[in-house]
Amino acid sequence: MSTSPATNRTPVYFVSHGGPNVMFETEHPAFKQLQKIGREITQKVKPKAVVVFSAHWQAGRNKVEVNEAEVTKLIYDYYGFPDHYYKVQYPNVGSRDLAHKVIGLLKDAGIEAEGVKRGLDHGVFAPFTCMFGPDENPLGVPLVQVSLFQNEDPDKHYALGAALQSLRDENILIIGSGMAVHNLRDIGFAMMSGEELPYAKVFDKELKKAVVEPSTDEERKKALKELLWHKSARQAHPTFEHLLPVHIAAGAAGEDKGKQLFTLTELSLSWAQYRFGDVAELIA
Repeated sequence: MSTSPATNRTPVYFVSHGGPNVMFETEHPAFKQLQKIGREITQKVKPKAVVVFSAHWQAGRNKVEVNEAEVTKLIYDYYGFPDHYYKVQYPNVGSRDLAHKVIGLLKDAGIEAEGVKRGLDHGVFAPFTCMFGPDENPLGVPLVQVSLFQNEDPDKHYALGAALQSLRDENILIIGSGMAVHNLRDIGFAMMSGEELPYAKVFDKELKKAVVEPSTDEERKKALKELLWHKSARQAHPTFEHLLPVHIAAGAAGEDKGKQLFTLTELSLSWAQYRFGDVAELIA
């Protein structure tokens, strides 16, 4: 595998986004790491646009949807939080032209896709508020969200990312947003016991091996597919929508090597963050 500067392609990121509380827990290590990634993107990568996939938007079993709206309201897709969580704003502007380019690339790859008008869900605006807070580190470029499939097929999601690889040649940044480990069914028990559940660390390590160790794109695709059958997989992810953005990001990365930027296992979660490709020479 290579690194991005060899082809001058924009790198690809996978971020673990957490719940909406991540925006307010500013001393949490994950908040600080998301800030660090945001600074790297705005100060070094300097993309001209962003395409993002969130675990919180699944379309059809065999069809994806692309947000072509220029301006929309946020989708507060969470329940039981204090009132101020529902007043959060993340100023953003979409791009109809980029959305249609994405749709064209997907159709060229044999993937059914259509444009819709939709707000950003918290899988986008929660981590992006941490990464690109308007007071310190604004992103300031068009943002287009694309759905996942409404299925758990790792190969289809890998192909979804691969279909958009060429966007990276135009300095368009691709981000997958999910969670490296995500079991909300067990989080109450873990909080009451005050202990991290063992599968969190086990799966976190297996995910790192699948992303970082393979030497070719095909090997990584195979490793990430097999990861879904690991003995800890269904404990770490009772459903796989928070994991599949890793497959999308890896597909978009092609032969670029994956690197774990950060990890933190906590209760029944993991906050691992990954980058595919390098940014050391992408400062211009």
